[in-house]
Amino acid sequence: MATIQFILQSIILGIVEGITEFLPVSSTGHLIIFQNLINFQGTNPHYVEMYTYVIQLGAILAVIVLYWKKIKQTLVDFFPSRVGYQESGLKFWLMIVLACIPGATIGILFDNTAEKYLFSPIPVAITLFLGAILMIYAENKLRTKAPVGRDRDLNVSPRQAVMIGLFQCLAVIPGMSRSASTIIGGWVAGLPTVAATEFSFFLAIPVMIGMSLLKVVKIGGLAILTSQEILSLAVGFIVSFLVAVIVIQKFISYLQRKPMRIFAIYRMIFAVFVLAAGLAGLF
Repeated sequence: MATIQFILQSIILGIVEGITEFLPVSSTGHLIIFQNLINFQGTNPHYVEMYTYVIQLGAILAVIVLYWKKIKQTLVDFFPSRVGYQESGLKFWLMIVLACIPGATIGILFDNTAEKYLFSPIPVAITLFLGAILMIYAENKLRTKAPVGRDRDLNVSPRQAVMIGLFQCLAVIPGMSRSASTIIGGWVAGLPTVAATEFSFFLAIPVMIGMSLLKVVKIGGLAILTSQEILSLAVGFIVSFLVAVIVIQKFISYLQRKPMRIFAIYRMIFAVFVLAAGLAGLF
């Protein structure tokens, strides 16, 4: 019975992850809140933290599947001698690496601090609310200044990559949202919304793979997990992948027509409910 309950919990968390990973609402923040709400626990004291990051790879796999044509093209045209440096895969992936550097540095330096003080529902709720205010301000001030007619152009410059990478540092705070941070960074850098969003998708590939490997190493490797914990990981991974495939396509379609303000409003409402639940002793 305990195993069935554990798997059902993993299915719930996989759904939460698949829905929230690429929306600007913080998947890590939502997972922390729901893990506490349903009392999700493993045998290893660091299992839940590792689970939080590893199942995100399911959502990342959804990006690889949906954008495989683009990824394949960057590999086919990798060398500048084929299409020129500006259109080459080498330039594209160099910009991804460049954007990863600030966040990776901050993540390594402050990962333990964030885990100790911020991985709980109340800090997450506060960050969700404050991040929503930042989203509304940024969209009002910056989204309308994006160039017209280049909405899916991912030819990002080094300056733009660094700017996005610097904003991604905000995502070390659970509840801020890596997606929201990089989209805002894209706006600051002058990218249209869809281009900024899709760049954040590609940026998530090395970032989340790196974070997941870091958490697996930190816990001592997968070999120390119980069969129940491994099954739970597999279920969460698969469910998050399937849900993310649907959400990514819907999200891009939505952004082409409507503002992101609705997600900021949701964050505020959800944060208030979480704070109220905390005061009521549910966490």
